[in-house]
Amino acid sequence: MAEFTMELNDEQKEVRDWLHGFAADVIRPAAAEWDEREETPWPVIQEAAKVGIYSLDFYAQQYFDPTGLGIPMAMEELFWGDAGIALSIVGTGLAAVGVLANGTEEQIGTWIPQMYGDASDVKVAAFCSSEPDAGSDVASLRTRAVYDEAKDEWVLNGTKTWATNGGIANVHVVVAAVDTELGSKGHASFIVPPGTPGLAQGQKFKKHGIRASHTAEVILDNVRIPGSCLLGGKEKLDERLARARERAKSGGERVKNAAMATFEASRPAVGAMAVGTARAAYEVALDYAKTREQFGRPIIDNQGVAFQLADMRTQIDAARLLVWRASWMAINGKPFTAAEGSMSKLYASETAKTVTAQAVQILGGNGYTREYPVERMHRDAAIYTIFEGTSEIQRLVIARTLSGMPIR
Repeated sequence: MAEFTMELNDEQKEVRDWLHGFAADVIRPAAAEWDEREETPWPVIQEAAKVGIYSLDFYAQQYFDPTGLGIPMAMEELFWGDAGIALSIVGTGLAAVGVLANGTEEQIGTWIPQMYGDASDVKVAAFCSSEPDAGSDVASLRTRAVYDEAKDEWVLNGTKTWATNGGIANVHVVVAAVDTELGSKGHASFIVPPGTPGLAQGQKFKKHGIRASHTAEVILDNVRIPGSCLLGGKEKLDERLARARERAKSGGERVKNAAMATFEASRPAVGAMAVGTARAAYEVALDYAKTREQFGRPIIDNQGVAFQLADMRTQIDAARLLVWRASWMAINGKPFTAAEGSMSKLYASETAKTVTAQAVQILGGNGYTREYPVERMHRDAAIYTIFEGTSEIQRLVIARTLSGMPIR
């Protein structure tokens, strides 16, 4: 087990500096344009693929870093550049985590490479869990997966929403109900291969923030996929469902479902994204406060501004500590006995909203215009308290974990 440390090693520092340079030189100059266009920034993704950032190898190296700090360090630097473009670069990772969390070794080796493509033919992937009537309430999932034993195929029907890369992805990972009586315990994850008939993009959403990231509905109309596309395999699913039914009868322990396994693994990473956005806004505000003069002196000379900046930096560092702790625990197999993953996501996402709002306030009227990036950062920050589990859901998870009570 790697010792927990807040000090990056030389190799990690080299990667951090490389990512920071890419964020500063490639992502930031393109941020305002793609935010306005509200389109997937394919040229930036392709550039990331060329240099090796958008690739399975890079993602795997960071994911399996024994210190656990590879992914949060990478996320912070990329999202420091711009949240919308960075999400377009890393959005495929959520689908990849879905396969890593639930798939067999063969499925991992088969499908994750197809999610990324290569530098000459870039691909993206989508993780499809939320539905119009099932966001935080995952037990209300209406998308159904029915097994056709004669053909060894699964048939999927339903509508997914809020899917990053939904409809434009090469590979879709879809969470569906296979036993409706078990609620969330009766869910499973499925691979929908490229070009599968019946899968179509629905509405593409025009969003408040992260506008360079494609978000859309995914329509599944009698989508037939091979039996081998059930993540984990049917034997494992049948065993899990049998245990869930027995526990349901006896009122036994809670069983995690496929979507929750994915979100549990990714929550600290989302926290790192929020830290990156918050840090970016703080740095703009700090520089502005040092150079902007009012009444004959820089505005940072005023305690009202200086104390805000002190609080902003303190909150950012505290958020990073929580994210790194949870990331270290996850890679070293230490259970989240106090919901440390949810804690990190909750605090970091709320910090991003607070810090970016304070940055806008420090810049005053300039902060409210698109001439300065804090306006965009403030819009982008709003998503962190919503996607992959709202702040309210994180508090619910934490409270249930600490109390052992079924708090509603």
